[in-house]
Amino acid sequence: MIRTRALRKTFRTREKGLFGPRAVKTAVDGLDLEIPRGRVTGLLGLNGAGKTSTIKILATLLRPTSGTVTLDGLDVVEHAREARRRINLIAGGERMVYGKLTGAENLRYFGHLYDVPNPVLRTRVGELLELVGLTDAADTPVERYSRGMTQRLSIARGLINDPAYLLLDEPTLGLDAPIARDLRRVVAALAAEGRGVLLTSHYLAEVEELCEHVYVISGGRHLAAGSPDALKTATGSHRSVRVTVTNPSPELEEAVARFAHGLGVRAELTATAEGALLVGVRHPEDVAGPLAGAIVAAGGAIGGLEVTAASLEDAILALTEDRAAQAASAAAPAAARAEVAA
Repeated sequence: MIRTRALRKTFRTREKGLFGPRAVKTAVDGLDLEIPRGRVTGLLGLNGAGKTSTIKILATLLRPTSGTVTLDGLDVVEHAREARRRINLIAGGERMVYGKLTGAENLRYFGHLYDVPNPVLRTRVGELLELVGLTDAADTPVERYSRGMTQRLSIARGLINDPAYLLLDEPTLGLDAPIARDLRRVVAALAAEGRGVLLTSHYLAEVEELCEHVYVISGGRHLAAGSPDALKTATGSHRSVRVTVTNPSPELEEAVARFAHGLGVRAELTATAEGALLVGVRHPEDVAGPLAGAIVAAGGAIGGLEVTAASLEDAILALTEDRAAQAASAAAPAAARAEVAA
């Protein structure tokens, strides 16, 4: 397992140009994470949340300012070389292979960097090219690959040292849907065979498909953790039910309002150009059946019914907005005290 405790990373920056005053920026602020083998773990947050800095620390590309990172009990700062043998990093939208080399040459090159023995490397190169569907392009220079082919080769490069842990930073960024789907299948298979995978992605449907457990961070700090469904439930993210009523009436609207009031929510009623009424209700539970029953009982005729599941995006936005509100509330008394002192 990869485990972090009180992980912190700060950078010294200049606020205004080359000669401006120096300031300290905190990218990671006290994170505790656990990435076990055999599971895809998500690391989510808005832009600037600290996801990439965290992954680079885990990959030994950045040294933490404080805190610890252990990999199967091994301190990755004190034993960085040994840790690198057990991990690999794949980042989307970046050049992590060499264009002038062929696909096979790239894998052999990176295999030598990881000290993979030649007999093992010869077999592994062929197996990985087959895994990512690039056997026919093995001897083609990468500069002639499409973006999807290049990213598939990056997946193969990330597996060349047979890592126990794979760190994926936006691995499907900019890829066409069929290629992204194929990569998700590969990632799921890697976890199923016992590798630990950490995934960051802005494609939250991808996260819901792959991740059993998710960490949500903001400003480098921990906000919440749990399964995608648990996070949606904890933040009150709602299912949306929309019913089209073809014969609306004031009595039916009153019945819908009473039904929604009984749930502790408000119904959204919208008249259409065709004379129908759209009835919308948002609730954590699935209330489509009871809502439809209430409409029929009130004499309504249903022309259509649509249910939209709760969104992980809604849950993350709720978490980050709540953190922002707490920060603003804490800052207000401090500002007031400073004003009084002045």
